[in-house]
Parts: sequence; structure tokens; C-alpha cells
Amino acid sequence: MHYASVHTTQQEKVISGAFASALHLMFIALLMFGVTWQKKSEPQVNIVDLWSPPAAAPPQPVALPPPAPPEVRPEVQAKVEPKPPPPVAKPEVAKPDIALKDKKKEQEEKERRIVEEKQKDAKKREVEAQAAQKQQQAKDAEAQQRAVREQEDAQRKLAEQTAAARQGQLEKYKKGIADKIRRFIVKPPNLKGNEEAEFDVVMLPDGNVLGAKLKRPSGNPAYDSAVERAINRAQPLPMPPDPALLKDFRELNFKFNAQE
Repeated sequence: MHYASVHTTQQEKVISGAFASALHLMFIALLMFGVTWQKKSEPQVNIVDLWSPPAAAPPQPVALPPPAPPEVRPEVQAKVEPKPPPPVAKPEVAKPDIALKDKKKEQEEKERRIVEEKQKDAKKREVEAQAAQKQQQAKDAEAQQRAVREQEDAQRKLAEQTAAARQGQLEKYKKGIADKIRRFIVKPPNLKGNEEAEFDVVMLPDGNVLGAKLKRPSGNPAYDSAVERAINRAQPLPMPPDPALLKDFRELNFKFNAQE
């Protein structure tokens, strides 16, 4: 057979204590009432004054007070206090281990320092990489500028060489034209020897003369006329074979000295 366990609450304990205290007070009140009642029930002696003394009465026994009633104690049935329920075991709360906390904090601090060092190293490498990149860019820019300068120098030199070669060709063919014209000059007898006539000669690509204009006379009209006749008689004049040079032979300037 199973009995249900009775759980006594705090309120029930208070009520039980109050009930027990009331019973004790009632018992004390009964005791006091019994003692008071006994004192009131004692016989009183009445004294009567007579004119004549009465006959001596036999001594009467003094009535003893009745014995006090036995103390009746109310039977107080002991209240069976229910057994309190077994205490529920509270889960033990793990006390923080200070040493463990310190160790964990130290480990976290160490990891934080490691992370900071890695970040610093990464930042340093990034700065170095940027500096190296800028330096390389500066070198590349300098090399590019140097290459441009070298190319410009080479182009200038080539242009100078081309121009020199062109000028050499011009001078060569111009000299050849002037020499051919001189071979056809018939000098007049009245030359002083220092006459020089300057002509602008317009030529066609085939070497024929389109026109000859006296630009600066020599001072001897006979010599000037002799030179002009020689220019017309010498055509076709020798022209360079390179078509690119023909435009430079469109109009040439010649000076003819009588002593040549």
C-alpha cells in the first residue's frame, strides 16, 4: 500500500502553532478558574454577640476544604507533522576558476597580439608593395621617356641624314645643271672679269626650261644676255631620277660669275 506524502506548507505550520498556543491558554485559564473557585467555597465563621454566654458547645470539627479536583489536562492529540519532502538537490553552479579565467584571458590577449602583428605585417607588405609599384612605375615612365627621346633622336638623326642626303642630291644635280649652262655661255669681249649675273630658272620635270628671269644683273648687259642664251641652249637640263626630288627642282636659283 502506498501512502501519499503530505506536504506541509508554511501557512499550515503557522495555523498549527496558533492552535497549539490556544489550547495551552485554555488549559491555563481552567487552572486559574479552579483555584479561584476553591477559595470562594471556604466556610465563613459568623460571630454573634449574645447577652448571655451560650452553653459551651462541643467543639466541632473544622471542615477541611475539599480536595482540589485533580488537574484535568485536556488530552492534546499530537498532530502528526507530515514529513517535509526531501530537499531537491540544486545543481551545483560551477564556481569560476580564476586561474582558468586568467589563462583564457591571457590566451585571448596572445591571440589578439598575433592578429595585430599579422595585420601590421600585412599593412607593411601592402605599403612596401605600393612603394615598389610606384618605384617600378617611375622606372617604367623614365624608361618610356628615354625610349621616346631615343626614338625622337633617331628620327631627328634620320631626318638630318635624309635632309643631308637630299641636300647632297640637290647640290649635285644643281651643280650639274649649272655646269651644263656654263658650257653654253659665250663670253663677250668687253668683260672686266668680275661680272656675276643671278637668274631664277623655272624648269619642267623633263628638264626643259619654262622660263629664266634675271634676278640681279651683273652690270654688263652683254654678259647677262650671254648667260640667258646659254640657259635656253642647254635644255633639257639634267634632272634627278628620284620623283621625290623633282619638286625641289621646280624653280632654282643660279649665280654665274664671269671668271668661272
